[in-house]
Amino acid sequence: MSDSPTLGITGVTGTIGGQVARLLAEAGESLVLLARNQAKAPELPRAVVRPADYGNRNLCEHSLEGIETLFMVSGRESENRMEEHHSFIDAAAAAGVRHIVYTSFMGAAPDATFTLARDHYATEEYIKAAGVSYTFLRDCLYLDFIDAMIGDDGVIRGPAANGAVAGVAQADVVACTVAVLRDPAAHAGVTYTLTGPEALTMAQIAHIVSTVRGTHVTFHNETIPEAYDSRRKWPAPEWQYDAWVSTYTAIAAGEMEHVTDDVETLTGRRPLSLKDVLLGSRA
Repeated sequence: MSDSPTLGITGVTGTIGGQVARLLAEAGESLVLLARNQAKAPELPRAVVRPADYGNRNLCEHSLEGIETLFMVSGRESENRMEEHHSFIDAAAAAGVRHIVYTSFMGAAPDATFTLARDHYATEEYIKAAGVSYTFLRDCLYLDFIDAMIGDDGVIRGPAANGAVAGVAQADVVACTVAVLRDPAAHAGVTYTLTGPEALTMAQIAHIVSTVRGTHVTFHNETIPEAYDSRRKWPAPEWQYDAWVSTYTAIAAGEMEHVTDDVETLTGRRPLSLKDVLLGSRA
């Protein structure tokens, strides 16, 4: 594999990894596309596709041979995600990967209110302990997911109180990732927190959606017990309910409200707002 590309991209069948791969390919970069389902990987110039399943260390170690810089999209939410992350990071270190760029979450910490942000912190620490160079991209809540938070009755429900969230557009996360991957050495050891241009309460978000879409959207501030009860209609393991509810309690705690200029620092332009994303999604 010595003649193969040295830049590896995971998550290529998903939104972030797929768009990152496309933009890099358009810029003339040679890539290794790492996918669990190789048949679903995008067909891109100067790109080779290799199999990768985070939980299969032997497979990943072989597929990561020759890769120097690796974009690691966080794995699927599951009860075993931490074990799979560890396996993949171990494979990367054993294969000689020099630099890992990892998609983390805003406020990643061992005591973060949002339960999955604790997992992201643990993954960051594991990457550091692996002895490879790293860059962490801590994304705030995706503005692209706001529609999914609105019920069929036009109500956003959750225990977010008057807390605000500085949501970021996926397009900006992609642009920042591309900027880092094109010159990883310049970003070694750096943690970026990627946010939009403003922090909005859920009531403000409901108003913006109503205005842009011409529909009536409101916010109902649930109690925590109400939040768990309203989500029981979707069969899920308990850790998933905890993650869903703690998304809102983290907002209430002020853990997603800090606006940064990291998107502009990396891309040279102002980040997209919720209104921008809604207009774009409608176009």
